Amino acid sequence: MFRPLRAAMSSARGETDHDDSIAIRTPANRDVVLATLATTAVVVVFGLLTGTAVLLLGLLVFLPAFAAGLCSPGQTALVSAWVGLVVVEPVIFQHGERILDRVILLLFAVSFGALAVFGARMRIVREDALVRLRSTAAAMQRQILRPLPLLTDDVLVDGVYEPLQEDKLVGGDIYDVAATPWGTRVLIGDVQGKGLAAIGMAIDVVGAFREAAHREPTVTALVDALEAAVVRHNDYAGQRGEPERFVTALVLGVDAGTADTQVVGCGHIPPYLLHQGAVTVVGAGDEHVPLGLAALVDEPRTVAWFAFPAGATLLLCTDGLTEARSREGAFYPLEERLGGRVDITAGRLVGSLVDDVRDFTAGVQQDDLAVLAVRRAPHGAE
Repeated sequence: MFRPLRAAMSSARGETDHDDSIAIRTPANRDVVLATLATTAVVVVFGLLTGTAVLLLGLLVFLPAFAAGLCSPGQTALVSAWVGLVVVEPVIFQHGERILDRVILLLFAVSFGALAVFGARMRIVREDALVRLRSTAAAMQRQILRPLPLLTDDVLVDGVYEPLQEDKLVGGDIYDVAATPWGTRVLIGDVQGKGLAAIGMAIDVVGAFREAAHREPTVTALVDALEAAVVRHNDYAGQRGEPERFVTALVLGVDAGTADTQVVGCGHIPPYLLHQGAVTVVGAGDEHVPLGLAALVDEPRTVAWFAFPAGATLLLCTDGLTEARSREGAFYPLEERLGGRVDITAGRLVGSLVDDVRDFTAGVQQDDLAVLAVRRAPHGAE
């Protein structure tokens, strides 16, 4: 059975509840005013020096369009009004150019200003809808994923999940842990694609895992149940005209009282075993096709066995970690970075890796990031 570690360890780490709200950011009013005045000054000074003030002022007509892409409707209206006032001056007081040219310039300034305000308002409406949908998707995902850490009679599982929140919403990284009569079952996976459709698939896979883990005595039968759940979901998606999706997944079976552990890899990154100062990739070469694609191959999925001694740690992750890139385009060297983190606790291992990958990518998150550290209980090898 699971043990109530969440509250105690969250308090020890100083964690706070997640805030699902995502504000729409616009420049500060002071920055908008300074940028508008600076642009105007440059145009006016250059126009006086070249003697083409009216023609250069025509460039200011397009300034509200730039404001519409960055600023709030009120800020855009302020920029548009300012441009209109600046353009009015040559129309009224200057007589060197044809009056028709100056009137046309004024009409363009007023029209472009009005369109810019309308465009800014429509942009804010779309962004607000996207923010609400993104926040809802993130909240849904947090509800289906168990808060970490989790402790069973066989393992301590700690980790972190950080969804990438972008225009396509959050992605489909999943994980779960089940304490069953046959030992502990651990799942980590990655649904193809992003958005609410990917989260729908994630809900079905996690739900199937939680039900089948307590019904199926073998890891292969559990994986077969996950395959069936993905196929059913794709059948329903096809009826709605939506594209089919596959799921890369890794399922562990840590059997109570046995040193050896089972793993079935379905197109997913193999786990890394950290023990006695060494880092070893386990299950590599025994991977099978992702969930949802079993019908395309003749070979059934089989279990790979490996030694998982007491006190050892397994590092499971999604490609948000292994495919993280530096500014120079280099991939994050996970195995190399694990070498100096072999004998630390599961929580510290995950935290230090996440901090390290942030430094490696200069703080730019490129994909969803899910990392689990599975620590074997002391009695597991007896």
